This record gives sequence, C-alpha cells and structure tokens, in this order.
Amino acid sequence: MSVARITEIKSTSKKGFDDAVQAGIARANQTLKNVRGAWVKEMEVECGNDGKISEYRVLMKVTFILEE
Repeated sequence: MSVARITEIKSTSKKGFDDAVQAGIARANQTLKNVRGAWVKEMEVECGNDGKISEYRVLMKVTFILEE
C-alpha cells in the first residue's frame, strides 16, 4: 500500500503556461521524491504597461508518494 501527499506550488514563466508547468515540476523534483503528477488549479497572466503579457503563472497541486 502506498500513501500520497499533495502540495501546492506556484510557478512563473515569461514564455508561456507550458513552460511555467515544466519549470514547476522540475523544481518540485529537486525537493520532493516520487513526484507522480500535477493538476493545474489556476492559470493567470501579468500584463505590463503596454497591455502585453509579461508573465505566465500557474498554481499546481503536485502529488508525490511518501516513502515507507
């Protein structure tokens, strides 16, 4: 039997939502062991004074398996 835990992380990117997700998962893997998946809970953008998107943000719930 395995037990999983879920933690929320927020990640940002100047390139796009996909890049923000990739960066968040890569960072989670540096700290957490046995990362098994993630659910993108929220997506948002930051706009500059010119009205163009300057940053993409995602809030994810990351699932990882606890070691025995």
